[in-house]
Amino acid sequence: MLEVMDTDEECSIVLQLSENDPFFDEKKKLLRCKGFSPKERIYLRCSSGPRWMNDTVKILLPIARIIQLNELELYFAEDDASVEFYSSRNELEALNSIVLLIDKSLSSCQHSHTNILQVLRQTILDLISDFGDQNNLKGVLEKYHSCEKEEHLIKWGKSHGVKTQLKIAYVEGAGRGMIAEKDLKVGDIALEIPVSIIISEELVLETDMYRVLKEVDGISSETILLLWSMKEKYNCDSKFKSYFDTLPEKFNTGLSFGIEAITMLDGTLLFEEIMQARQHLHAQYDELFPALCNGFPDIFPPELYTWEKFLWACELWYSNSMKIMFSDGELRTCLIPLAGFLNHSLCPHIMHYGKVDPSTNSLKFCLSRPCRSGEECCLSYGNFSSSHFITFYGFLSQGDNPYDVIPLDFDSSYIDSNEDKPVSNWATHMVRGTWLSNNHSVFYYGLPSPLLNHLRRSRSPVLQTNTVLQGNLENELEVLGDLKDIFDDMMDNMGDINLDD
Repeated sequence: MLEVMDTDEECSIVLQLSENDPFFDEKKKLLRCKGFSPKERIYLRCSSGPRWMNDTVKILLPIARIIQLNELELYFAEDDASVEFYSSRNELEALNSIVLLIDKSLSSCQHSHTNILQVLRQTILDLISDFGDQNNLKGVLEKYHSCEKEEHLIKWGKSHGVKTQLKIAYVEGAGRGMIAEKDLKVGDIALEIPVSIIISEELVLETDMYRVLKEVDGISSETILLLWSMKEKYNCDSKFKSYFDTLPEKFNTGLSFGIEAITMLDGTLLFEEIMQARQHLHAQYDELFPALCNGFPDIFPPELYTWEKFLWACELWYSNSMKIMFSDGELRTCLIPLAGFLNHSLCPHIMHYGKVDPSTNSLKFCLSRPCRSGEECCLSYGNFSSSHFITFYGFLSQGDNPYDVIPLDFDSSYIDSNEDKPVSNWATHMVRGTWLSNNHSVFYYGLPSPLLNHLRRSRSPVLQTNTVLQGNLENELEVLGDLKDIFDDMMDNMGDINLDD
């Protein structure tokens, strides 16, 4: 927020950590370790020297980064380590939150302060653009694929109120994606979808199918929609025929991996995730069929409700659906024609897209970083691990995924139960699966402090500081031994593998 002071020469911007933040205490501690308070006032003076902008950004950005940390990023944040940024998501959220703050300030400030705020705003926008350029994975367009069905879908969408500054094209290594037709800047609406063509549970409420399925004990709205889409795909008179015509006949997610691929994954976390998901889907299918086909063959024709078609529909909804907040406050799982062609990126152009704008009754996909003409425009599917993306989406994101973590389970009896205060604020512990922090010195080893502190206190609850004392060092050797046992067990479970394969 902006606060105008008594003189015309200065104003201030206030960055404040909300007390409603679920990780308020952890973020407050991290802010104080970095030399900031939970409520920090940054003064802007019109008569400031040439370095005032850099000095201001050096205060604003570290605070905004910490405020925007999510739980996993916060777990791996080190209070005494100098980090450039915590993740691409966090950096874009932090920079965009400052732009939003400045925009709100500009709407209420004195005229004499407008120029200084506009200069600050442009500086932050330049940082967003530079960050995007540094982390952009440029896609090469494949020119020899026909997009006739996709172009027909765009034409159909526009006839139903869709507004788009994107087109569908084939991207090398990624399949179909959406490309900017012109230069787009932060805040531009790349794609706008009216609610009238969003596929949600409202579509099936008046159908015979719904009247049957609502009597099925425990069935979810997502499952009802899944069964509806299995039949609607073959409906020649469907309003959404243009959309279904563009869907692939095979999705190639981990859910439909063959025996050879599954065998290769034996012993990995990905194997366990895929097998658990497939077992769940088989159990779900067996609960519904053939009972529904036998009881209501006119509504559920057996030829449309085979296991193969059920798996296809599951892959469709897992890989293409989005959680959308509607104007009535309800959160629904939906399929959104056209928006499903937006590919995922660890450094996305679009970060916030899940809430219907009540003034236009539409879903707007606004840019959080610029997208140049001819560049693929990407969004974030969520903060998921690579194993999740392979299982439910069928791809591996490019670059180091900060959400590739390995969860660690510890026996609670391992902790000294006589200690009055909790061993850690963190209920679960983890290590990153693809990369470590840069701090490899004694007491850190590139591993997260919450994990290390948990192991230290489980060995010796009275040792609280990381100092080079005999007792601490002896305890540290035992902790390192525990870590070696943990990682040796992980490698043993992997079996004999060729690490070059």
